[in-house]
Amino acid sequence: MITFLETFQKELEAESVGTRKMLALVPADKMDWAPHPKSMKMKMLATHIAELPGWISLGLTTDELDFNASPYNPEDCKNSQEMVALYDRCKKKAMEDLANAKEEVLEGKWTLRAGETIYAVNTKQETVRHAFSQITHHRAQLGVYLRLLNIPIPGVYGPSADEQQP
Repeated sequence: MITFLETFQKELEAESVGTRKMLALVPADKMDWAPHPKSMKMKMLATHIAELPGWISLGLTTDELDFNASPYNPEDCKNSQEMVALYDRCKKKAMEDLANAKEEVLEGKWTLRAGETIYAVNTKQETVRHAFSQITHHRAQLGVYLRLLNIPIPGVYGPSADEQQP
């Protein structure tokens, strides 16, 4: 019987194909671009996507993330090659942590907070699952950014409209 940890490893491998394709398209000259004033800048969005496998590691190897104790300082990627390299490093660590974890760890609690303000308390399994949802969600946002810049979108779960024959 396949375990949750094995399922997460398979899913991360599969999702990484599309995520790497999307990150590889981030144009260096559009890092400060956003489609709307309330939207993240392209660089922040792409960096967040690249770092999200790290949340799998956080969920497995820690009991909480306290933004007051560990303020978020995103890596400063200058181009798509650096984005993909960052993603690959975070994914590699997540895969190692998934391979080294015991299934029982998924039952433990994990807290997201900023000091006394608690944003979420979930099981570690829910935290890992949420990391996957975040990767998919933000990758789709990046696809909209790229589409608005007239950059052809690669297929993730099959051919995209840009890859279809006319």
